[in-house]
Amino acid sequence: MNVLSRIPVFFIASLFVAASFLADGVYAADTTVAVLDMQKVLTASEAGKVAQEAMEQKMVELQEKFKKEEDTLLALQEEIEKKSSVWSEEKTQDKAIEFQKKRRDLRTKQEDANIELKQLQEKQLGPIIKELEKVVDKVAKEKGYTIILPKAAVVYAADSVDISDEVTKALNEMTKK
Repeated sequence: MNVLSRIPVFFIASLFVAASFLADGVYAADTTVAVLDMQKVLTASEAGKVAQEAMEQKMVELQEKFKKEEDTLLALQEEIEKKSSVWSEEKTQDKAIEFQKKRRDLRTKQEDANIELKQLQEKQLGPIIKELEKVVDKVAKEKGYTIILPKAAVVYAADSVDISDEVTKALNEMTKK
């Protein structure tokens, strides 16, 4: 992700933090900020690992499914390149049309597979994210955090304010139950 795409999120997060510090002098002294790396939590948590494995398994399954069709398409392309000079114009056109149809069919199937993978991701990660929201709320209340910002929206944060490991541990405990 480049820096320019992070500017709006960073700007909004900065305004929110600044507003909370300036809103009330007494309140500003009690403001505690933490950062959370959601991606790290999702990939390090047990539930996240299970979801990731399911998605990778499906991706491998789909890749194997398309491998044969891709090989057939490449073989047809090589055949056209090698034999088109000896074929009649009509046969060359027929083979080119066949190649285009097969390529279009493969693209359609790959797009459908991408949609299927996205739905699987939502199905796998949706419940985890709901639990994660509860865990973050619980940790914030227990530790007295006023604001928890996504690490991706912060230019710099000391390691001491990163609660990703703590949240991962709490998420693991909650999902075991």
